[in-house]
Amino acid sequence: MIDIRALRDDPDGVRAKLARRGVEASEVDAVIRADVAHRARVASAEAMRAEVKELSRQVGKAKKAGDDARADELSARSRHLGEEERAAAAEADALFEKVRTGLLYLPNIPAEDAPDGVGEEDNVEVRRWWPGQDLGRPEPGRLDHQQVPHWEIGEALQILDMERGARLAGSMFPLYRGPGARLLRALTAFAIDRHSPPYEEIRPPTVVLTETMTSTGHLPKFADDAYHVERDDLWLIPTAEVPLTSMHRGEILEESQLPLRYTASTACYRREAGSAGRDTRGLLRVHEFDKVELFAYASPEGALDAQADILARAESMLQDLELPYRVLDLCTGDLGGPSARTFDLEAYAPGVDRWLEVSSVSWYRDYQARRANVRYRPAGGGPLQLVHTVNGSALAWPRIWAALVENGRQGDGTVMLPEVLAPYLGGELLLKTP
Repeated sequence: MIDIRALRDDPDGVRAKLARRGVEASEVDAVIRADVAHRARVASAEAMRAEVKELSRQVGKAKKAGDDARADELSARSRHLGEEERAAAAEADALFEKVRTGLLYLPNIPAEDAPDGVGEEDNVEVRRWWPGQDLGRPEPGRLDHQQVPHWEIGEALQILDMERGARLAGSMFPLYRGPGARLLRALTAFAIDRHSPPYEEIRPPTVVLTETMTSTGHLPKFADDAYHVERDDLWLIPTAEVPLTSMHRGEILEESQLPLRYTASTACYRREAGSAGRDTRGLLRVHEFDKVELFAYASPEGALDAQADILARAESMLQDLELPYRVLDLCTGDLGGPSARTFDLEAYAPGVDRWLEVSSVSWYRDYQARRANVRYRPAGGGPLQLVHTVNGSALAWPRIWAALVENGRQGDGTVMLPEVLAPYLGGELLLKTP
């Protein structure tokens, strides 16, 4: 969440900055009003508490002097004032929750250099890459034999079975078979080998507490997109970012430890609320998928370097996988709620003739760390500081899988996979009908 002190010290500035994201001034003002009322009620309760304490002292003095009537009068006033103080304290607590809830719903302040815009059509393409670009080869066109969507390729080669997946769990739950399943496993092994040991490998739980989901910004605002196990009050993670963000929740780190870098391969679960009828063919939008995540806790000074490192790693993997891709600088209207700056990577899939988002690399400033209360002790002394968090996918596999089989499709219907995966596939790179 954003710092409440920013709302107190520079409300006009916060309104203007959040307006770039389409946040109405009334949403900001509601939090400011609740905060003013909360602080006033706290002050009132504290004043009454001090007066009750003084009355108690005077009661004792009156009794010592033998003035029972005065002591009774003061005691009655003390009891009445005590009831008022408890009511004021309860009202202050309710106002505090109102302030906290308002802050939980407000998005992060966007970075100054994030491009302005209202939606994905305003995202800025930074660069694109394709195989052979460094040799001066032109950007490849869409070949006739590549104009087959991955779900048809998967069915023909018996490596993807959406129908059986739906029979088992409902629509948008894919089932991979044989070489298709092995390809997923190979991609994960390739990614983990690429990222560790610079990024410590973690295998976190894939079900987490409400507090853990809240720390990243997924709750309460995006509850409809998450799977909730109500009986145990646990949530299925939508990304490994969720447990990694809370690995050091409530801890104080040393600046010398930063950046702390982690990578994790997990299953991810998303309800994709509101997606009915949109991108629901094949693997374009699914409820369960595997993903390798990169995450860093950094100092404010090192955060952008950490983001650049994750972005470079994701790009290098796409290049090794020989997938054409582009990098987008997301505009303020398309940023995820907790993000200050995000770069998306989109791989081109010729079978569906689409650019498919395969990674988002985001810098959150201290927005998540304030929720998770992750701080560090500056090496030069001074007060504790909140860390900055950075994360990105390297990579998310369903759309990578789709892009690989569509780009790799040959004229005879087989699929040739990139050489970089040979060590993970026993050297067998050709997918063909059994």
